[in-house]
Amino acid sequence: MSLSDLQPVPADRLLFRLPPTFETVEEERRHRRERLVAALRLFGRFGFEEGVAGHITVRDPEHTDHFWVNPFGMSFKQITVSDLILVNHDGQVVEGRYHVNQAAFAIHAMVHQARPDAVAAAHSHSVHGKALSSMGTLLEPLTQDACAFYEDHGLFDDYTGVVLETEEGRRIAQALGSFKAVILRNHGLLTVGDSVDAAAWWFITMERSCQAQLLAKAAGPTVRISHENAKLTHGQIGNDLVGWINFQPLHDQIIAAEPDLLD
Repeated sequence: MSLSDLQPVPADRLLFRLPPTFETVEEERRHRRERLVAALRLFGRFGFEEGVAGHITVRDPEHTDHFWVNPFGMSFKQITVSDLILVNHDGQVVEGRYHVNQAAFAIHAMVHQARPDAVAAAHSHSVHGKALSSMGTLLEPLTQDACAFYEDHGLFDDYTGVVLETEEGRRIAQALGSFKAVILRNHGLLTVGDSVDAAAWWFITMERSCQAQLLAKAAGPTVRISHENAKLTHGQIGNDLVGWINFQPLHDQIIAAEPDLLD
């Protein structure tokens, strides 16, 4: 066949993954739990662990005031689907074998309560997120990727110790507002999304954007993307569907490398 004989493949015959739909709540619950563990394994692989700190939650599709979360004191790198715990609105474990991280409940319960659209939330003590949070500043539109957060993240401009009370979690939820992310001063990052995939991707790319900002400012003067172009770029890459799409290659990698996570 010569090149002159080649014809474009019709667009409707090309593969393009989109978020799945489910016939039963049990099917959707299993999917959310599997994605949660995949995200936790990736966080472990990326070095986002800091002792027992850090947690990702996903709302149960049936009992929407309950959320699934990683157990207290278990390594991100070793957790499996069967290790997850289900926590109710009072912070009690209703399914699972392990304790809940009280900080996870105090923060995430209030975030999920304030944001019915937030199916998942991610928080961990990643190095560059912690570093930027110590400056008490927002991400600047210095790179294309950072524009995903342009005028779409808040700052919780306070620090009063480890978050163990729901009132502090409520204040964090207020700082998050309708945004996809919030920087917790002297603490780290928190992101939300309409899927585990989106929430996890926002955390990963926000951490990298923090790193880029810190490196750029340490190297010398920086050039910001203009307000108009930052807003345009946010519209192109800042929605949860794009977040979901960006997470898929990472999900494929971790499933292939560590299939035991599905146990």
